[in-house]
Amino acid sequence: MNVFDEMMSRYEIISNEDYKNAQHEVMQQIALAGLYRGGFFRKAAFYGGTCLRIFYGLKRFSEDMDFSLLKRESGFSLQNYFEPIINEFKALGRDVIIEKKSKTHQTNVESAFLKDDTAIYNLQFRTERRVKIKIEVDTDPPQGFSTEPKLILLPFSFMTHCYTLPDLYAGKMHALLFRTWKNRVKGRDWYDFEWYIRNNIELNMDHLNKRIKQTKPDEEALSQEGLKKLLKEKLLQTNINWVKDDVRPFMKNPEDMNIWSWEYFAQLVDRIQFKS
Repeated sequence: MNVFDEMMSRYEIISNEDYKNAQHEVMQQIALAGLYRGGFFRKAAFYGGTCLRIFYGLKRFSEDMDFSLLKRESGFSLQNYFEPIINEFKALGRDVIIEKKSKTHQTNVESAFLKDDTAIYNLQFRTERRVKIKIEVDTDPPQGFSTEPKLILLPFSFMTHCYTLPDLYAGKMHALLFRTWKNRVKGRDWYDFEWYIRNNIELNMDHLNKRIKQTKPDEEALSQEGLKKLLKEKLLQTNINWVKDDVRPFMKNPEDMNIWSWEYFAQLVDRIQFKS
């Protein structure tokens, strides 16, 4: 059994959705290995839902890979790391292509969440175009975050740099509050919020406010109570059934969402713990 097949064999695959999720995650780990070989983690850190899934035990699958430079670098290009990523896949018998996604116009998703200086790339198998991973790199990150080294064992043993949990939490709260998709709902944000509460993770309000200031310069800094008030207002505008529909394909046990309601999430808001 080759390493790619060994990595796939760790997943319980019953449905086509299971296979797709497993293949995405294996590709993500191989991409991380290529980035490591290229020295990427000397200047950048991993964050977002996929980071939370791979390194911190989030139960749902995640599609995209989000990275942040440790400090602003206007001339940065992920294209400098394409070769080690491609070579890592090739060593496992897989051919991939990586293309930069041009932002021809500013969509609501991008204007609400992605900054103009966030570079976006797509990675996909050369022979299976339906399997695609979006990679985003923030080249002008808000400061006030910490990172920690995290070990991964396959396709070989190596270390990445990841945002610490309080700062990952801050990034998720920023996304949850300020991501606006018109009639669409990013239910995965609410799933992740539940995970942070369930695992007693403390929220770094300082980093959250730095994120808000960068994307919403006119916004006042949020207090702890102000954050809770804003989250409950957001809940009132959120269709919980749409939340469930969005996250269902990424969950092994969708029945875990049976309790989800406005009242449930409102009580979770009251349980937020803050980093001192």
